[in-house]
Amino acid sequence: MRIIIFLALAGIVLSLGSALVYLIRDKGKTNRTVNALTMRVAISVALFLFILFSYWMGWITPRQFGT
Repeated sequence: MRIIIFLALAGIVLSLGSALVYLIRDKGKTNRTVNALTMRVAISVALFLFILFSYWMGWITPRQFGT
């Protein structure tokens, strides 16, 4: 479970980094920045839905701090 979440977070960071590179390199002339940011949003939404589904299936449980 942690590996899947880590890979998704790494994909989000890589997509954000590539969007920055495209923004600097292309200077707004192409849609590559928009595509990279769209991919970042899609991965983020997919990760959120996966975490909700995992909780619903009982694969993950919340921690109780202080006890």
